[in-house]
Amino acid sequence: MNNNIAVIFYGPPGSGKGTQAKLLSDKLNLYLFDTGDFLRKIFSNPKLKNNKKIQAQKRLYNEGKLVSFEWVLKNVSQKVKELAKLDQSVVFSGSARSLFEAFGDNKHKGLVKILEEIFGKHNLYFFYLDISDEESIKRNSRRLICPTCKNALLAFASSMKNCPLCGDKIEHRSDDKKEIIVKRLKEYRQMTLPVIKELKKRKYKVIKIDGMPAPYKIFNKILNYF
Repeated sequence: MNNNIAVIFYGPPGSGKGTQAKLLSDKLNLYLFDTGDFLRKIFSNPKLKNNKKIQAQKRLYNEGKLVSFEWVLKNVSQKVKELAKLDQSVVFSGSARSLFEAFGDNKHKGLVKILEEIFGKHNLYFFYLDISDEESIKRNSRRLICPTCKNALLAFASSMKNCPLCGDKIEHRSDDKKEIIVKRLKEYRQMTLPVIKELKKRKYKVIKIDGMPAPYKIFNKILNYF
């Protein structure tokens, strides 16, 4: 019997998906699969700068638009299967973002089905971190990120220039401008919220958690399910 697990965190931009995924990864020794970070590594790879397909996806991403569902599904699924061969549990932040990525179609197997086949339905966990649009815009527009340790520095956005953990220069992400955040929220409501509804329809348990409290309080609630 497979005792490994797969966890997916959903929520609007800035809801804390990445933070909670990181905390859970450290606590339960899960492979942290941050889809946004996964895509950014592909986009920033200098070996791929002349790849027209990837650069086209990069432009969409930097404009706050969702990149090709089929392209993301192909790359994410390939990585998941590699992890399965290593007998590794996994936690996702940001996948699957659309009905196609989650459930596929007649020609493509969706990520949820792939995870179910690998881990078993009873070993899949779906969390939905809920915050308002206003809070999403507020958090993302203030956010600074350490590119080395992926530390999000909200409280010190106006005063810090270097990460207090590793010393690297902290920066605004290209998709954290207010106008882009608004686009991302719109895409989230149109594309990702239907995934949560479909999960419930297909009898997957989706655990809704208020994303407003301090991260450690949210994390303590999450741990109660394991």
